[in-house]
Amino acid sequence: MKHYEVNFDGLVGPTHNYAGLSFGNVASLSNAQNISNPKEAAKQGLAKMKSLTDLGLIQGVLAPQQRPDLAILRQLGFSGSDARVLEQAALKAPNALLACYSASSMWTANAATVSPSADTQDGRVHFTPANLIDKFHRSIEPEVTGRILQAVFSDNKYFCHHHYLPSHPDFGDEGAANHTRLCQQYGNAGLELFVFGRSSYNPKLPYPRQFPARQTLEASQAIARLHGLDDDTALFIQQNPDVIDQGVFHNDVIAVGNQNVLFYHQQAFLNPQATMDAIRARLPDMELHFIEVKEQEVSLSDAVQSYLFNTQIVTLPSGDMAIIAPTNCQEIPAVADYLKHLVEQNTPIKQIHYFDVKQSMKNGGGPACLRLRVALSDMELSAVNPNTLLTEKLYQTLTHWVDKHYREQLSFDDLRDPKLVTESYTALDELTQILKLGSIYPFQRV
Repeated sequence: MKHYEVNFDGLVGPTHNYAGLSFGNVASLSNAQNISNPKEAAKQGLAKMKSLTDLGLIQGVLAPQQRPDLAILRQLGFSGSDARVLEQAALKAPNALLACYSASSMWTANAATVSPSADTQDGRVHFTPANLIDKFHRSIEPEVTGRILQAVFSDNKYFCHHHYLPSHPDFGDEGAANHTRLCQQYGNAGLELFVFGRSSYNPKLPYPRQFPARQTLEASQAIARLHGLDDDTALFIQQNPDVIDQGVFHNDVIAVGNQNVLFYHQQAFLNPQATMDAIRARLPDMELHFIEVKEQEVSLSDAVQSYLFNTQIVTLPSGDMAIIAPTNCQEIPAVADYLKHLVEQNTPIKQIHYFDVKQSMKNGGGPACLRLRVALSDMELSAVNPNTLLTEKLYQTLTHWVDKHYREQLSFDDLRDPKLVTESYTALDELTQILKLGSIYPFQRV
């Protein structure tokens, strides 16, 4: 039986805008209120997906959320026609309006945590949508996220879907952005690394002082229980609180793993030596490659600015690994130089591929933010909704769909326009037909 790691990328939604909603995310805050280009953003994401298929990888597509979410604005006391709701929200609660238009579901690394069947007690692939309670604009995603995942992975013989965790700060969960997995081959039992920023019930642990620690230990432990993981397949690691205060809002901004490789910055973890020792103890028979980037090689500031660690590490059909990096990494000399020399070292990483995803980067998410990793056997892959797996035909169809429905510019004033609501819902309704997802959106279920 063959096994694969499939990247399911989130499509950038038609309301992609720069709202600066994510406190703790330096790029998001610094680009707030700039004019965005939804059409370019969606095409950049699709181009990256298509390029990965050209490299011989299997690539999936996940639909965006319904935006704007006018029901939320009505819950907040705005009434009347859609046009009146938008106009009043723009005048009296502009941040709420921005939140209800957010296209942040494009970053599907936050959509859910996924455990492959090789790790779980019942031998199924497990999914838990993230509750994302730390940010209002993302806390309204989980219900629809669950529907999207169930429409893509519908066969309960192979897939198990859990409800998102209770929406309380004690169980703040940011999904796979704080989770990675080490294994020999994708079909082998592995070690799932859950990285947390704080514990809700242990005040003695050090915490960041400036920016919030979004992932709790208790949330990670709950997901491990839901997924049927045991002490051999789950390890809980604390992120360095100092790096959170420097803009590392998720672990995938400072570390990324693939098979037997863990690529991370020197400052990523609170107790790095103890962390590596614990990983070695759990995987004693595996040749592990710990690629630690020293501060003198790449500063933390350069790492955050370039999103060096928010790259994807993928295993090519040849067996070599490649880094999928944003072009921002080429633009910072220390980072570009480091990657140039990395492929010459004695590690499995032999190629670097650069992609322009600047529309996403300006909003605070790089290549790794845009994808949810799902390890699948060939039987499990055959049970996935085939209409969500990227082919040349689907790529062309989605490109045409974007050209047809997306605007080239979006500013705050555009969010008052009721025509944008109609444009967005029309596009999403057509998308569910293209991907054959059924009625996943609230406006389709009225």
